[in-house]
Amino acid sequence: MAAGPKELDDFIRQALVHAKRAEVEAILLDAGWPARQVTSGLAAYAERDFPVPVPRPRVSLSSQEAFLYLVLFSSLYFAAYHLCSALFDFIDLSFPESVFNDRNGYIREKLRWSVSAMIIAFPLFVFMSWRVARGLDANPAKRLSPVRRWLTYLTLFLAALVLVGDLTTLVYNVLGGELSTPFLLKVLSVALVGGSVFGYYLWDLRREERAT
Repeated sequence: MAAGPKELDDFIRQALVHAKRAEVEAILLDAGWPARQVTSGLAAYAERDFPVPVPRPRVSLSSQEAFLYLVLFSSLYFAAYHLCSALFDFIDLSFPESVFNDRNGYIREKLRWSVSAMIIAFPLFVFMSWRVARGLDANPAKRLSPVRRWLTYLTLFLAALVLVGDLTTLVYNVLGGELSTPFLLKVLSVALVGGSVFGYYLWDLRREERAT
């Protein structure tokens, strides 16, 4: 039967008593363990000159932490959606020939709703970002939080889907010869919002991985 993470952790803890980290890493890689698992296993113990391995604090998931991150990312999605909606409404109002005149009242009503949503959601997102950042500064081990990483990757996935859909729509209309200024502005709006979210969280994820 193949060994699992628990056996790997037990071996590393005992091996570090008798050998150096480089030697333990080499023997595990030679035994066929994936480099990522070996690095993660060794990272669980601090590099200190002490007779026995010194464990690093392990991150545990708490209901408070899950609540903070769920509110943070939910407010981000909500604000991003209504930002795109508001930009679409501004474009429609700027090019009235692209919509029916009797829809102008509906567009203005929808714009008011989107602006109202952003007035609430965006400050909430900023506050939650500040709250989470303060917690990470106080306890850097929380950077390895599983819920934080899962929601970050989910955000990257959703932003990537938005960008793919946006570009697909653009290509579809180009091939059909149905291009207009309002349409191009809407495509650009979605690309800017989705691309900004994707770029920021990709940069943040890479920064965290380097710091870790």
